[in-house]
Amino acid sequence: MTARMDKRFAALKAEGRPALVTYFMGGDPDYETSLGIMKALPEAGADVIELGMPFSDPMADGPAIQLAGQRALKAGQTLKKTLQLAADFRKTDADTPIVMMGYYNPIYIYGVEKFLDDAIAAGIDGLIVVDLPPEMDDELCIPAIRKGINFIRLATPTTDEKRLPTVLKNTTGFVYYVSMNGITGSALPDPSLVSGAVKRIKQHTELPVCVGFGVKTAEHAKLIGAAADGVVVGTAIVNQIATSLTKDGKATSDTIQAVATLVRGLSTGTRSARLVAAE
Repeated sequence: MTARMDKRFAALKAEGRPALVTYFMGGDPDYETSLGIMKALPEAGADVIELGMPFSDPMADGPAIQLAGQRALKAGQTLKKTLQLAADFRKTDADTPIVMMGYYNPIYIYGVEKFLDDAIAAGIDGLIVVDLPPEMDDELCIPAIRKGINFIRLATPTTDEKRLPTVLKNTTGFVYYVSMNGITGSALPDPSLVSGAVKRIKQHTELPVCVGFGVKTAEHAKLIGAAADGVVVGTAIVNQIATSLTKDGKATSDTIQAVATLVRGLSTGTRSARLVAAE
């Protein structure tokens, strides 16, 4: 399992460019459109896919991702259907790493062992569970790693030198650096501060460091990608989906294409990132 993620980051390192990590909410605005979006992401230049697990009480998410979760739940999306989404995607794509991102509650209700077995069967490579601190590693993190699923941890500007080794202890796959405090979809942080933070994290780990929160344009992706091993884009993609929908939140003929167009632009930014750094 973890091999797919390691292979992808090794290939990108050889290319000399950062990964473009794209997030979307599973089942938003409906299952079929969501699967179409997922399939369109690698074709448009996404290197890693973060698949959102809709949840009714998403405390770390900004308004855009909260609304996406509500649309998905309203359309009947469940954790089982989100796993099915990954399984359906895997029928035509065996290489793109998939990371499921969300909260512990739905996984706990589903049953940890059953969830991990079903995730492996669906071709999931990693998990980001934002409300499980390292102190609760026995709940999900360690069982996931034992079964060969990466457990990706978040580090933030407030994760100090004392806390960082604890955060990184059982982290695998990559480290997700949340470049600012607050909710998703905030403004872009100062790229020079991001560069310093990435260097600081890299003193403690060999893992790739991917940076997210606030990346909306190719220029943002280029600036952040100059220092990071990956650029994570979520809210901009979710907003692109939202603006393509009808007034009552239904998909249109533009929905999938709108996402693909945005991701192609972001991909151009990440692909030119190291060229900027080298100048």
